[in-house]
Amino acid sequence: MSSTRLTETSYIVLGLLERLQPATPYDLKRLAQVSTINFWSVPHTQLYTECARLAQAGLLLEEREQTGRRRRIYSVSERGAQALERWRQEPTDALEEVRDAGTLKLFFGADPASLAAVQLEAHQRQLRTYEHLHASSGEMPRGMRLALEAGIGHEREFIRFWSQLLNERDPPEEGAAAP
Repeated sequence: MSSTRLTETSYIVLGLLERLQPATPYDLKRLAQVSTINFWSVPHTQLYTECARLAQAGLLLEEREQTGRRRRIYSVSERGAQALERWRQEPTDALEEVRDAGTLKLFFGADPASLAAVQLEAHQRQLRTYEHLHASSGEMPRGMRLALEAGIGHEREFIRFWSQLLNERDPPEEGAAAP
């Protein structure tokens, strides 16, 4: 068993490679941009370094093009497949880490109505993207489709929340005279 510490980024690399293999880190970056990045942000440079780290640990197999750009091409090794499967089988009670700039600004006193208009538009746009992906998800593996449905649910809730803020007036502060 590898003594290499595996992180969520490690499992993203293993999981994406399982779908694409063989693939370059650039291929992984492109797939992540339309899939996992929607719910787990990873800088694309980290995908490149993680591939090399996992290959060194024996969890990925690496080939190098002999001509041209001499790109590194990776696939999941048997040990990598076993590590990914063990990780998939472990239930988790970890909750999402929300990093939402709109909610952060709201917390620190931004005007809810002006913030809501921009946030509402952004979440409606993201919902349309997710719904388009879902409508064309015929061949999508079940797990990917379910994650997409979770994203659709989150976007619908954000739309409900920001719509409500956009449509309500702030009540007067305590002790202030009503207009």
